[in-house]
Amino acid sequence: MFFIPTQLSLPGLRTIICKPHTLIPYKQANNKNMKKLTIGLGEVLWDLLPEGRKLGGAPANFAYFTQQFGNEAIAISAVGNDNLATETIEALMRHGLKFITPPTPFPTGTVSVELDSNGIPTYVINEGVAWDNIPLTAEMGKAARQCDAVCWGTLAQRSDISRKSIQKIISLTRTDCLRIFDINLRGTFYTKEIIECSLKSCSILKINDEEFHIVTEMFGYGKPAYEAGCKRIMEDFAINTIILTCGAIGSYVFTANGGLSYIETPKVEVADTVGAGDSFTGTFCSALLAKLPIAEAHRLAVDVSAYVCTQHGAMPELPEKITAKIPR
Repeated sequence: MFFIPTQLSLPGLRTIICKPHTLIPYKQANNKNMKKLTIGLGEVLWDLLPEGRKLGGAPANFAYFTQQFGNEAIAISAVGNDNLATETIEALMRHGLKFITPPTPFPTGTVSVELDSNGIPTYVINEGVAWDNIPLTAEMGKAARQCDAVCWGTLAQRSDISRKSIQKIISLTRTDCLRIFDINLRGTFYTKEIIECSLKSCSILKINDEEFHIVTEMFGYGKPAYEAGCKRIMEDFAINTIILTCGAIGSYVFTANGGLSYIETPKVEVADTVGAGDSFTGTFCSALLAKLPIAEAHRLAVDVSAYVCTQHGAMPELPEKITAKIPR
């Protein structure tokens, strides 16, 4: 069961055949206002929250938030042949998302989520599910060649099948595509090899403070300060931008040309923090696609993330006063 949007071939986008099996898409320069195409790549699942079941998964959340800022967005994943698969498709459609989610003989993914007194989630992630078995399809390849931004993490790469599909899709994107690696380390579902491969593929890395210490130790950097460690990662892996979030304290954006932005985390009444990081990534990406300066993109991402923390579930609708801050 899957849905392929008829709008996948974006206006103003055409393909030139340079030689057999080599396709180079490009955009016509006179079509500056065309919608950008973003892809959330990896797990689509159900968060089993205390208040009920809600659609989630970092890539789907990312796609949902980029769509709210006027971009075309596609969630690429896989579902099962079960009732939850039908519910997943219906939920994606209710959220206005396009999707490529081929069926598999594995159950649709679920995650049990428990919240502490501060709304911070703990996840129990079931294994052997549909998004562990994402097949590579022609439709996925077509979307990859046309997209302006793609976001993925480590979790869906825990299985060989999905990892190969994800890495192939990333390799098919254009050189000017924003390749966002939202590392999202969960439990033991990652290896140095998976992280290293994705670091080599991305142009933007999003990482939190706990993950920062894991990664810097993993690659033998010792215990560097945030700026020094991020600079080392950017140099070693040719990354343009690193977003480093530090929970309730604040967040940094470092750029390869020496740029630095720091913003304290706003104080809000937290309902839960599920999806807050994904909203940050989706907003920051949308702002960059709209050519906003890094500092403005950072400010808006922080504000959106804070708003999402005041709502229940990973996919709240953003108020117009927020979405209007990115020109369309």
